[in-house]
Amino acid sequence: MDEPTRPKSISKKPKYSRFTQQELPAWKPILTPGWVIASFVAVAILFIPAGLLCLSASERVVEIVDRYDDDCLPDTYRTEPDSYIQNNKIDKTCVRTLKVPRKMTAPIFIYYELDNFYQNHRRYVKSRSDKQLRDPGAAEETKDCMPEDIVGGKADQPIVPCGLVAWSLFNDTYKFSKANNVMDIDKRDIAWESDTRVKFGSNVFPRNFQRGELIGGGELDETKPLSEQVDLIVWMRTAALPNFRKLYGKINMDLEANETITVVIQNNYNTYDFGGQKKLILSTASWIGGKNDFFGIAFLTIGGICLFMAINFILLYVFKPRPLGDPTYLSWNRNSNGQ
Repeated sequence: MDEPTRPKSISKKPKYSRFTQQELPAWKPILTPGWVIASFVAVAILFIPAGLLCLSASERVVEIVDRYDDDCLPDTYRTEPDSYIQNNKIDKTCVRTLKVPRKMTAPIFIYYELDNFYQNHRRYVKSRSDKQLRDPGAAEETKDCMPEDIVGGKADQPIVPCGLVAWSLFNDTYKFSKANNVMDIDKRDIAWESDTRVKFGSNVFPRNFQRGELIGGGELDETKPLSEQVDLIVWMRTAALPNFRKLYGKINMDLEANETITVVIQNNYNTYDFGGQKKLILSTASWIGGKNDFFGIAFLTIGGICLFMAINFILLYVFKPRPLGDPTYLSWNRNSNGQ
């Protein structure tokens, strides 16, 4: 009897190709001292002036930073700050005085800064419904928003906007005056245009917001659509780090050096539970943005290191030169016979 033929085994070995064998033509530069020194010098020439420009732009930004959470807490509540911040019957008005160090040219941006607030926590970030924010027919899309999803356990009473992000909306307020003249706060264009036009619907209105047993933060005007609730839109673009700033508004007038600004603050937001801090910031801007020395220092550091390396290579090349090998002996310059 004939022996049964065995099926041919399928080989997993890849077929030969110049690509898999890395035999395609390639540029293999020889790093001579001239090339190395020129490369380091070129990077230094580019990065050092760029760093100086960034530092100069940052230095021109005028910034006033005022931490007020501790000073706005009455002495009688130092040991129990929660009983103060959670009591709606207590007047939380706090008056602060700011002095302008240098002339500030309009527009002057108003920020609030929170420290030790982890908006990037996974459960916090997921506690929202983006579909509900833009679609009036998706009010009941609250499955990701627990525990701030519905009121009183009733499925027909959804919260709009739902979730912990909206529930914890920052609700401190600021009023500015100079020489007893009220300074207007401009809130136009403080939110991203993509958010106001796409992510937040112009026909979606707040519903049952802050009506639960626990009140988180600020309230919303139920007569205005979400696309016009700019404070909410700014707040819901969550921060990546625990210390962050968010834009509150703009002052469209110049402030002269040594002028005194009076700020009336409503100290409503509870940062005492988690040991957080609240700061009010007034800042101008330059072509690089706000005050930030990081880019300038980073560019100068890289440029300085490259300049230092270039000088070292020059000194080694001049005082202790090393003969270069003959590039004709390199493998890619020889034929298949080794000649």
